[in-house]
Amino acid sequence: MPYARNGCRTRDDLLARDGQKVRHRKGSDCVVVSLRLTDPYTGRTITWRKSDADRVQVDHVVPLSYEWRMGARTWPMAKRLRIANDPLNLLPVSREINIAKGGSGPAGWLPPSHRIRCAYAARFAQVALKYGLPVTAADKRVMLRQCR
Repeated sequence: MPYARNGCRTRDDLLARDGQKVRHRKGSDCVVVSLRLTDPYTGRTITWRKSDADRVQVDHVVPLSYEWRMGARTWPMAKRLRIANDPLNLLPVSREINIAKGGSGPAGWLPPSHRIRCAYAARFAQVALKYGLPVTAADKRVMLRQCR
């Protein structure tokens, strides 16, 4: 379900949204073939090409497995699809960071860059609130400490 409803894949829309020096496949307004990305969790710059597509992955700020554990398994399929494809819940990040984060909530993982932890916690909370998704007490405590 593409978020922009423009005929492009959600991944390509997100890469175009968050990347710099974005280049599309010749003759296509959709397919991103290269870009520069500042990883939002580390602040490091990634030079990315489609030939090494896995170097940049799309992170679910509130991981799908976290959503499932917190009750999304009882939601209608349409709601699960909305949260899974919501651009508020999606960020292109480096493969290593996405793997390190896994399905953790804020009590189990925070971005390595301390400067963006408040923004990450706020975004996690925004997604949870938007979909009526509870968060654990431990995650709530950790999120509140990030914005002091």
